Amino acid sequence: MWKRRYSSPLSWVLTVVVVAGVLFGGYWFQPWKLVTDNVVDESVPVIQQTATDDPSPGTSPSVSPSPAGNQLLASGQFISHEYETTGTAQVIQLGDGRRQLVLRDFATSNGPDLRVWLSDQPVLEGRAGWHVFDDGQWAELDRLKGNQGNQVYDIPDDVDLAKLTSVSIWCKRFSVSFGAADLTA
Repeated sequence: MWKRRYSSPLSWVLTVVVVAGVLFGGYWFQPWKLVTDNVVDESVPVIQQTATDDPSPGTSPSVSPSPAGNQLLASGQFISHEYETTGTAQVIQLGDGRRQLVLRDFATSNGPDLRVWLSDQPVLEGRAGWHVFDDGQWAELDRLKGNQGNQVYDIPDDVDLAKLTSVSIWCKRFSVSFGAADLTA
């Protein structure tokens, strides 16, 4: 009444190949990151405010000092590339001379192997800007700490900010920019 059926060696090999393919695809693409967020909310440095250029008549320029005289060197707004990316990138020189890249109100999609790069490549809108940041000089500051929120990255002393004038959220695994910002003084 019950017939015992044995699988052929070919079906076992096919099963092993399919399972290995699914495991590798899960590791490589990490599809769960498309529906999960990693929120970071680091304390960002306060920037020293300068006197207002055009005070109201009858008032004197107002100055709002910050701790240790932090100075804004450059900033820019993120534009979207592979995924929608928003927020502000700022290069700040701290009162002690160290430099930091600050991502304020930052948001992008989560993804595998995301890095924060400073680059000498211009920020281009649309698909034209997706793959340019590894074409020239670049400096990797760190892995992206989170795909949402305020975050701070130290800029090494040997990084020449006169040459590296853009920031990219770079997916190293697929060589594509999620979003980028021109850094202007």
